Amino acid sequence: MVYHSSFNDVQGVQLPCNMAVLPLKTKHKGPAPPSRNPGEMDVIDEALDFFKANVLYRNFDVQGPADRVLIYLTYYIKYALTKIEKLGKADAEKALIQLAGENFQVPGDAGFPFGGFFPNPANRQEAELIRSYFAQLRLEVGGRLAALVYAADPNVPSKWWICFNKRKFLNIV
Repeated sequence: MVYHSSFNDVQGVQLPCNMAVLPLKTKHKGPAPPSRNPGEMDVIDEALDFFKANVLYRNFDVQGPADRVLIYLTYYIKYALTKIEKLGKADAEKALIQLAGENFQVPGDAGFPFGGFFPNPANRQEAELIRSYFAQLRLEVGGRLAALVYAADPNVPSKWWICFNKRKFLNIV
């Protein structure tokens, strides 16, 4: 059974494309508000914790708006792992920052892989909000992912993380 987000019941957050814009422990600017309790888990910590289990599933029953964030983060973590599998920590950090800044697809774009999970944006402002939220998530995930993957040896990525980059997530990507 897939792991769902514990943030599905959070009230008072924006819901562009029926996806929750949740508070983050971040130093990067974006639409997500800063977390009030930096010691508590946020959706990025949750995605990193659940990644190894969730990437193995072919189906994901969305139970709330935070699950959509979890789906996107799982996809991005898998994609980021493919980019850093042969790099040292310093090069991987640079590659992840560059990857976060690349042009990427959002719901409503032709190449977005999860069209069935995310409704299209209602207007251009909502699409830009999603784009900036995804950019903020990508930057923050990059920093935290590098710290986890290179925790044991700064020259070699952990095989216990890299081995998951070859799996198809939701039988799509």
